[in-house]
Amino acid sequence: GRVEVPRSVTAVLGQDVVLPCRYRAQEQEQVVQVTWLKRGPGAVPAEVAVLNPQHGEHVQEPFAGRVLR
Repeated sequence: GRVEVPRSVTAVLGQDVVLPCRYRAQEQEQVVQVTWLKRGPGAVPAEVAVLNPQHGEHVQEPFAGRVLR
């Protein structure tokens, strides 16, 4: 499959921003889990959210109420 994201996103500090992300599965491909990570400069990636069709959605506490699906 292929992940599709915009090349750049512009935001205003302190305002909400939407970070579009779409996965285009190949024929006969089944997605079993999706994990979103936040990466900062020089930082270890932080898990934002996990979506699993069997186990549901889990959003880490710092991002709770801020993630839309």
